[in-house]
Amino acid sequence: MLTTKQKEKLIKSFQDHEKDTGSASVQVAVVTEEIERLALHLKKHPKDNHSRRGLLKMVAKRKNLLDYLSKNDEKKYNTLIRKLGLKK
Repeated sequence: MLTTKQKEKLIKSFQDHEKDTGSASVQVAVVTEEIERLALHLKKHPKDNHSRRGLLKMVAKRKNLLDYLSKNDEKKYNTLIRKLGLKK
């Protein structure tokens, strides 16, 4: 779980304008950070199936958001995945 300060820092680094807190790029960044944290947890606790299910739901949500971005704004999509280190 991200703290409020960590989430604010992520939002500031990925927002499009000053009041942007919910755009697809911001949501992808926040979900990616949560996925990374949960993956570390699951390496320590491999039998935690409840958390594994949550991880799979987050990965699916991120995929849907990235698909949306790639269809609507390919330039923003490419910069986002490069910045997050997801592909390419």
